Amino acid sequence: MEPKRIREGYLVKKGSMFSTWKPLWVVLLEDGIEFYKKKSDNSPKGMIPLKGSTLTSPCQDFGKRMFVLKITTTKQQDHFFQAAFLEERDAWVRDIKKAIKCIEGGQKFARKSTRRSIRLPETVDLGALYLSMKDTEKGIKELNLEKDKKVFNHCFTGNGVIDWLVSNKLVRNRQEGLMIAASLLSEGYLQPAGDLSKNAADGIAENPFLDNPDAFYFFPDSGFFCEENSSDDDVILREEFRGVIIKQGCLLKQGHRRKNWKVRKFVLREDPAYLHYYDPAGGEDPLGAVHLRGCVVTSVESNPDGKKSDDENLFEIITADEVHYYLQAATPKERTEWIKAIQVASRTGK
Repeated sequence: MEPKRIREGYLVKKGSMFSTWKPLWVVLLEDGIEFYKKKSDNSPKGMIPLKGSTLTSPCQDFGKRMFVLKITTTKQQDHFFQAAFLEERDAWVRDIKKAIKCIEGGQKFARKSTRRSIRLPETVDLGALYLSMKDTEKGIKELNLEKDKKVFNHCFTGNGVIDWLVSNKLVRNRQEGLMIAASLLSEGYLQPAGDLSKNAADGIAENPFLDNPDAFYFFPDSGFFCEENSSDDDVILREEFRGVIIKQGCLLKQGHRRKNWKVRKFVLREDPAYLHYYDPAGGEDPLGAVHLRGCVVTSVESNPDGKKSDDENLFEIITADEVHYYLQAATPKERTEWIKAIQVASRTGK
């Protein structure tokens, strides 16, 4: 039986022979990590066994290169991977750590469920509760919160979650609210943001969820991101970079001249609405920008050359100046999320 696929997506990997960084399709299995030159390749370019391996994160061996993690095998071989943003790296780190721990304990990898361990009543529907929490009118309000010179966008506080549960009479008291919130966290309906809530979720605190105004959390599909505040008040950003980042990640983009496809890191901003794309292997300046005001974005079922392509998750952006951009997501769900986010930005941005 083939090993279970735990997580997959684009990461940038440092070459083992040359100090070049290249974007690869990476697959985390129960017993190792496979990496492919392209997502569509049938055979991996390489495989890293996780048995006996150690994980280092954050890895600060490369100066300005951020969001790097290091895996050291039993043969003392170092493998370096770079994520597109902090939350993506942390998600990979959590799953790799758990996979290594499961191997050591002779266990099968499984997403943690706390329903039995904390005796959550079977009548509690966490999925329905999650949808109520996300309701735009009556749910928990997503905020931009600042702490330790960082801005946490699209998130909320731990005590805010408990307040909401109590005020809506979904729990009898705050202690019961903590039990429900811990279950939502363990089942993946909530995610920790910031060191305080992450440490609690990793088992450092008595309860994995904190009823605390300084503990931040977010919905996994909310477009949450964290950004550092600049200490230089005199920096004047170009207009197109002043917008709030609402989504970021790696996609395939077709070139306008050669029509070849390359992995690019995309950063979506609103007000003003711009989609910047970067070389994921390095470089602080964008390779290009798409002004989204008045654009049209749709999914497409065939390649730009007319060939049928039902399963490649393609979508197209047509700007107000009638410039066409063809992009490819990794999954249908990811394509839908990008289309919705771009549509929102194009309507609200300048």
